[in-house]
Amino acid sequence: MSEAHVKNGRNFLLGALRGNESHAFLQSLELVSLELRQRVYEPNVPIEHVFFPINGVISMLARMQGGGEIEVGTVGNEGMIGLPVFLGSDTTPGLAFSQVPGQAYRMPAATFKQFLQASSRLTAVLRRYTQAIMIQISQGTGCNRAHSNEQRCARWLLQTHDRVGADEFVLTQEFLAQMLGVRRATVSEVASGFQENGLIEYTRGLIHILDRARLEATSCGCYQTIRDEYDRMYEELRR
Repeated sequence: MSEAHVKNGRNFLLGALRGNESHAFLQSLELVSLELRQRVYEPNVPIEHVFFPINGVISMLARMQGGGEIEVGTVGNEGMIGLPVFLGSDTTPGLAFSQVPGQAYRMPAATFKQFLQASSRLTAVLRRYTQAIMIQISQGTGCNRAHSNEQRCARWLLQTHDRVGADEFVLTQEFLAQMLGVRRATVSEVASGFQENGLIEYTRGLIHILDRARLEATSCGCYQTIRDEYDRMYEELRR
């Protein structure tokens, strides 16, 4: 892969690497396309690859008793999928799959571990990212308990909009219901309200963001809290 390609804003963590460590790491990555709902790791199965998304979104889910699955976090071009490997584990009870199709760079977990042993900069970057995603997950957990379906849906759409780099992206009501942990009828009602008010256009599984400013006004403060944390991470890692 091209080192310049990454540093031109495609994945922030990769762009935050520097020097000879950066060059060797980037040359060991493979560009792949992730299809809708493609699994990238499974519960309690050894993680084979880590992923650095470019323009899609990957969901991390917790599996509940009875077969239900609840989204606990999402990752786009600000981060990576495979943090359990960085933290010293080969498996996790959760799962992850491609929520919005797109491209990502991937690396075998075994190769990634070798770079962790040799690269102090990679370790520092991923430590700071771990802090940011912990804030995202904890804030999202609080949001799911305290805020309305409209606020939560607006937050989710804004986070997705930030990551895909386009005003239009694939999203079914069934999928959004799973992500928010609500009934499909609830999502249909919220989406219809957003569409009637001119915030979005929704047709045949495609969401088109029409008025981002009003969508931000509809969201709760959790969206800005999460965004501010990633902005702090960006500033610190650029120094």
